[in-house]
This record gives sequence, C-alpha cells and structure tokens, in this order.
Amino acid sequence: MTKTDIEQLLKTFIDPHYGCDLISAKAIKKIEIDGVNVRIEVELGYTAKSYCETLKIELTELLKTLPEISEVVVFVRVKIVSHAVQQNLKPLPGVKNIIAVASGKGGVGKSTTAVNLALALTAEGANVGILDADIYGPSVPMMFGLSGAPESFDNKTMQPKIAFGVQTMSIGYLVSEDQALIWRGPMVTNALRQLLNETRWDDLDYLILDLPPGTGDIQLTLAQNIPVSGAIIVTTPQDIALLDAQRGFSMFEKVNVSVLGLVENMSIHICSNCGHEEAIFGMGGGAAMAEINKIECLGALPLDIQIREQADIGAPIVVSNPESRIAQIYGEIARKMTAKLALKPKDFSSKFPNIIVQNAAPATH
Repeated sequence: MTKTDIEQLLKTFIDPHYGCDLISAKAIKKIEIDGVNVRIEVELGYTAKSYCETLKIELTELLKTLPEISEVVVFVRVKIVSHAVQQNLKPLPGVKNIIAVASGKGGVGKSTTAVNLALALTAEGANVGILDADIYGPSVPMMFGLSGAPESFDNKTMQPKIAFGVQTMSIGYLVSEDQALIWRGPMVTNALRQLLNETRWDDLDYLILDLPPGTGDIQLTLAQNIPVSGAIIVTTPQDIALLDAQRGFSMFEKVNVSVLGLVENMSIHICSNCGHEEAIFGMGGGAAMAEINKIECLGALPLDIQIREQADIGAPIVVSNPESRIAQIYGEIARKMTAKLALKPKDFSSKFPNIIVQNAAPATH
C-alpha cells in the first residue's frame, strides 16, 4: 500500500457539492501511512457543518476497502478564504466573499431565496451578512423581523442589525415603510455604495447581496463597482422568466463575474390538502438553461405556502422549520453554491506587500 494507491482510491469518490473528486478539488491536505494505519486530512473550502461527519464516515469506509489496512483516521475541517473579484476591484474590508443573488425580472422569489440562503449558510457554520440592494422595494427588514435605524458609534459608520446570527443592512432601516423613494439611477447606486462601505461588517465569510431585479443601468453599475466573488441567478421555470434570467447571466459575463449556478424557484406546486403535485409554471426550464450556459442548476424549490407565510412574519422557514424538506433544499443549495465558489481562483491581494516609493537623497560627488 502506497500513497499513490490511496490517491487513486480517493479519486473515485465524487464530492456531491464540489461535483468532482477531492484530489481534483485540492481538498486532501495530508496523507500519512504508518505501517498498516492511515491518516488523512481533508480541508473543505465551503461551509459544510452538517456534512463533515458524513464525509468522514464515507471516506473511512472507502479507505478500509484497501488491503492491509488496520486503522483509518479521517480528519475533516472547513476553511473559508477570499476569492478573486473583478480585476479593477479589491475585496471589501471585513468581508471575504460577496455573492450576488440576481434575477432578470421581479416576482420570482429572489429576496426570499437570498434570505433563506443566508440563514442556511449560517446554520452550516459560516459568518454571514446580507445587504438589501433592492433600494426601491427593500424586503429584508420584514423577513428578518427587524425595524428601526441602525446604531452608529462614531457618527460615520453603521452597525449592521442582527437577527438569527445574520448581519443585515437595508435602506428599509433608514426610511419609513410607507415612504416612496423617487430616486434616479445615480442616487440609488450612491446610496447602495454607502450602505455597503459604511456598514461595519464583522469578519464575514459571505455577504449575500440581494440585487434589485432586472438588468438595466442600476444593476450593471452595481456589478461593475462592487467586488463580487460570484453570483447566482434565481428564476422560475416559465419561458418569460427564463428569458430574463438569460439576460442576467449575460450581464455577469460582460462584467467578468463568475455565475456559480442557477436556482429554480416555484418549480412545482404541492397541494396542501391532497398532496397533488402540479408544474404550474412549466417543467425543466431551469435545468435546460443551466445546461445551455454550462452552469449547474443548484436546486429546485417548490411553490409552498410555508415559504411565503414564514417570510411574512419575520421567521423564514430555514429557522422556523429547520428539519423540513424545504429547509434541507436551501441547505443543499447553500453548500453547492459555496463549493462552486471554493473551486474559483483565490484572492492574493492581501499577500502582496505595499510598495512605498520614497524620494532618495541626491548623490554627492
């Protein structure tokens, strides 16, 4: 038995979130062989608190199939690092990764998805924040059950408001619920930049950016000026939603933001009385779009009254009913989303030393 034998065996194990083997994902950090005993160290680059023990058991059973092995020890840890953003931008202080959640059109459940994914990431052990970038229709305060102006300790920056362990910021905390924001594009983008840069985000692994719907000037400006590590697109299966979602994908391509995958919302309706399933908005649209664009369909969520009801009362389903199948689907999407990000290039800007050029004294002869 050699290290090569172990590596070849590990290559047969496909991680369900990475979508590839752990060797290719560079997740195997150490392999030690001591006679008939084997110890391996696995470092996952995505948030996976609920999966670590399962992975440990599966790898242990796999390695025990090798002959001449007496004892197998598998150590699994998670390490979240910063990933590269657009070339002319740098990651935000206090935030390792910004993940944009976008949709080509409104009404597809983008904000509900963004909130539940933020909560799912928190449940998986990550430090998470969410920025409500939908200036005209902020919904994060309602879904988190929060209100009132954020605190400021220095009159220059704002403290994020926290609920269920998630750091949040929204224009909804600064204006009354019934006040209409009649702002032009530049005012909206400036307001969002202030919310992003003047919030004291505290050591976030992921900041979920809930973008406004559409692909117009506001969305394009945001995508160009905010250091985004990756994006996901939320759509429904119906043709008109998929057409707009395709425009959203094209927008991210043009500004060099990697699309991590697609989420199909309202994929099927399950009758709360009889359990009958019906594809109200069509079938397979999200999977087809993902295949065309060579991205992954990260998951499909049903049209379920619980999702809407729990969001409306400020207790989203991931925290109000964490054992439900819907909460599990959000968890699967969150793990896959961050696993796809973990495979992307890392950010090394903080590793480079600052070069200071000083005026040298003139030479004397």
